[in-house]
Amino acid sequence: MKKGIIYVRVSTKKESQESSLERQKRELHRLAERNDFSIIRTIEEQASGFDIDRPGIFELLDLLKDKQAEALLVQDDTRLGRGNAKMALLHQLHKLGCTVYTVEDQGALKLSETDTMVLDIVSIVEEYQRKLHNLKIKRGMKSAVEKGYRPQRNLGSTGAGGRKRKDVPIDEIVRLRNSGLTFHDLAATLRGFGYDISKATANRRYQEFIKKQTENVSEKDKT
Repeated sequence: MKKGIIYVRVSTKKESQESSLERQKRELHRLAERNDFSIIRTIEEQASGFDIDRPGIFELLDLLKDKQAEALLVQDDTRLGRGNAKMALLHQLHKLGCTVYTVEDQGALKLSETDTMVLDIVSIVEEYQRKLHNLKIKRGMKSAVEKGYRPQRNLGSTGAGGRKRKDVPIDEIVRLRNSGLTFHDLAATLRGFGYDISKATANRRYQEFIKKQTENVSEKDKT
């Protein structure tokens, strides 16, 4: 049996809205039965649909990321959110492979032509962002090699499947920095070899190294 999550929302905390929450839950449980869904969680919230910062939304996204469910059941798409918040959530749900079912559609959510067009545009923009990110990494690696950096000598294997290393190689940060790379290109180069490091982290680790070296020199001068 397929697993699903029920999400119900009202916009205010008035007592009159309590009946709306209960009605939504009843109708959604009937929808789940008709579509052979086993409901693993029922999430209810009292919050504005324009607000993206909702605990219930984060909870359901976590459940979907953990593959605990494959579908989301809502009264209609406005229960997910309004305006940009709704589109952002629909895009994220699509990326997670989640199918949205609604009482309004009596099955899978049927998007309007406008909503479909917006989601297509967002997907295209995101794809180009990924391409730009990969190009930045490639540029950083090329710049490092041109400056004499030889990764095959300096870095060991990153492991099967390109898994990211937890440890940040301070010796490689210093080596690349001394070769004239910016922290941006330096971080991009190391990410290309499997190290999970940002420009800010590379800068901080380098400054910590310089500070430690300075302190060591000062201690030697005292003796």
